Order: sequence, then structure tokens, then C-alpha cells
Amino acid sequence: MDAASTRRAGLSREKVLRAALGLVDRDGVEKLSMRRLGAELGVEAMTLYHYVPNKAALLDGLVELVVGSVRPDPDGPAEAWPQRLREFATAFRTELLRHPGVIVLVATRPARSARALQIVEDTAAALGRAGIGPVDALRMVNSVATLVIGQCLAEAAATPGHPDEPADLDLSALPTLAAAVAGGLGTPEDHQARFDLALDALLTGLRR
Repeated sequence: MDAASTRRAGLSREKVLRAALGLVDRDGVEKLSMRRLGAELGVEAMTLYHYVPNKAALLDGLVELVVGSVRPDPDGPAEAWPQRLREFATAFRTELLRHPGVIVLVATRPARSARALQIVEDTAAALGRAGIGPVDALRMVNSVATLVIGQCLAEAAATPGHPDEPADLDLSALPTLAAAVAGGLGTPEDHQARFDLALDALLTGLRR
């Protein structure tokens, strides 16, 4: 497709990435290809290379799009840095669970773009105002982000190769697990409680 045809297609890098995100949300990241994405946008696959140079750049772009959508409030009193970290964790989890097919990419492909790294910068800067040095601030942000990603991987259960339906397990010889399942283990409420417990424990440790 020539340049004029590309312009007529009305494409932009943002539009290409959002179409890719829609495909991943619908069908999973393992089914994303340049050919399928081109068909979704009504163009030849080669046209997409005007906006993303290769498949790796497309996947990095998905990480950028999802992570860059997190908008924690970086302001507030210096001593409120634990609350800033909590807000970051909550917003990050919400965004990842909106796009479960991308969680595995976020877990395995480090954020590289200015758009994604700005979220890290803003969150770490909130800790800096409380006198926490840059290295420690970034370690703390990374610890919280790692907790969120791990929780979301377990919660969404949408990694490639994961069965759609879990097998029924016989828990008759495992009374503690059986009682926990009967008490709501694995429900949405349980996922929220697990997240709150882990985040509370981590923030308590970081305060020290």
C-alpha cells in the first residue's frame, strides 16, 4: 500500500495498538499476529510496519498502552507516601484485570517507553518527597508492582496454555483446603481479600 493509501486508512500508532489490544482482549495474546491485526484494521499486514517495526515492538506497545493508562495521584503530603503506593497498586491491578491477556506481557517485558516509565517516575517521586532516596524508592515501587502482577496472573488465570476450565479436584483428603474452598476460596471476594492482605503486609514492612 502506498503512502496515500496509508493516509486514507486513517491509521496511527495509537490506533494500531488499540486495535491490537482489542484483539488480545477478545482472543488472547497467543493469537495476535500482524496478519490478523491488519485484517482487523482493513489493511495489508505490511502497512502496519509504518507504525510498529516488528512484532516485538507491537508487544512492547501493548505494555506501554496498559501501564501508561494507570493514573495514580502523585500529589499529597510527603508523609502520605504509603497511600500513594496503595493507590498505585490499586489502579495498576484494576487496569491489568481489564486486559487479562496482556498481564503475561507486563510480567515478562519490562516497560521501556517514556509513557510507561512516567508512571514509575511519578510514583517514585512521591516517595522522594518523603526523603526516600531514588534507589530505595524504585525498589519499593518495583516491589509493589511485582506483587500486583503476581496477584493478577493468579487471579485472571489467562496465561497461554492455561486450561479454560479448571479440573475438579478431590479435596476429601485435604480438610483445610476443603474448608477454605467451602468458605469462599477463589471467589472474587477472596481475590480482593488476598490482594488487600498482601498489600497491607508489604506496606507495613516498607514503613519500617
